[in-house]
Amino acid sequence: MGAKAATNESAEKIQIPWGVLVAAWLVPGGGHFWQRRWGRGAWLLGSISLMFFLGLGMGGRFFQIVPGNIVETLGTLGDICSGLLYLGAKFWGYEAAPVAAPAADYGTKFLLVAGLLNVLCILDAYDIAVGNKS
Repeated sequence: MGAKAATNESAEKIQIPWGVLVAAWLVPGGGHFWQRRWGRGAWLLGSISLMFFLGLGMGGRFFQIVPGNIVETLGTLGDICSGLLYLGAKFWGYEAAPVAAPAADYGTKFLLVAGLLNVLCILDAYDIAVGNKS
């Protein structure tokens, strides 16, 4: 009986802060803004947005979902993690010119890394929301 009660207590304590997670995904630093951590949120928004826009400026391309090509598919997931930056660029018709240039290749990596850094920001906002980090 005691083990079952402990399991129920731990299940009740786990509450997923959905608002924080969605805000953190949509806007880099948004989860921190949601929790009134203005300085950290501003730094994250500025740095990730700068990296994203530098990637666009260098002519980087977004990855595409290609059946059978796991690298392209995972790259697409990384790009989508940029949230509204990615969705806005796609909505306004950004499409990289098919140019074989080192700058465009770096731009592609900048776009991908911006999304992956936003994943770390989402995890950081989650840790703060559940009390694992101050």
